[in-house]
Amino acid sequence: MKTYKIFVDGSAGTTGLRILDRLSGRPELELLTISEADRKNLEARAAVIAQSDLTFLCLPDAASREIVPLIPDTVRVLDTSTAHRTAPGWVYGLPELAGQRERIVEANRVAVPGCHATGFAVLAAPLVQMGLVPADYPFSLTSLTGYSGGGKSMIADYEAEGRDKALDSPRSYGLALHHKHLPEMQAVCGLTKPPVFVPVVADYYCGMESLLPLHMELLKTPAEEIARALAGYYAGQSQITVHPLGEVPGFLAANQMAGTDRLEIYCSASPDGSQMLLAAVFDNLGKGASGAAVQCMNLMLGLPETAGLE
Repeated sequence: MKTYKIFVDGSAGTTGLRILDRLSGRPELELLTISEADRKNLEARAAVIAQSDLTFLCLPDAASREIVPLIPDTVRVLDTSTAHRTAPGWVYGLPELAGQRERIVEANRVAVPGCHATGFAVLAAPLVQMGLVPADYPFSLTSLTGYSGGGKSMIADYEAEGRDKALDSPRSYGLALHHKHLPEMQAVCGLTKPPVFVPVVADYYCGMESLLPLHMELLKTPAEEIARALAGYYAGQSQITVHPLGEVPGFLAANQMAGTDRLEIYCSASPDGSQMLLAAVFDNLGKGASGAAVQCMNLMLGLPETAGLE
């Protein structure tokens, strides 16, 4: 069995720890390490990366941009930050979108999608690609996430004794309509303008629910056809399930996919067919982060696509 050398740069963060957990115990992978003293040393990190076959970058945007020029072309890179998701020469790491799996297999540089952007892209991109929704449609998205999406600092705030009472309530943010996921949402879906996007963080650890409304009077396609088209688009995909139109529970829990690396899509419509709602439910730490990264790594190394996934 061929063994691949893997390094996780930024393994102390939430995403890095989850990636390491998914990779541990896999005999085809040799995990490279770095001393605690060198963990923030640029040259030391670059030296370890140069020894790897593939490196995950689980870093802030600025740190990712700083290290990438030092990485030789022989090393394949998966960046989990926002830094390179729309950058030339980088492939977007959402294999279920048409043509992306083949691009990921061949790529040396892959950008792992943002969590909210994943929820939007799996719903909107196929509709635009198939011509069911025009590229200039006025999309809007509300996306609910658990507090783990905010990283160590936000996790500490939510889990602290005597915390602020405001944390007991769901909190919308990004209200200046300039969220860092918007550029990839627009680019990946081929839109003429970004969606109106409202993210919400709530008092639970992990899980995400992205809600995309559609006004059917602006479209030429009925809800039934849109639901069938989405089901056909994702047919055979191991990590995405599309439920039939109307097969929606009375309450849709944002944490129902917590602890998994899969994503489920629900489709509903108003009784008169004038409105439609699409919902993507997944784990912001799974299909929205580390699970997506490991799925892409498997493809890049020619390994079974779902190896190491929940």
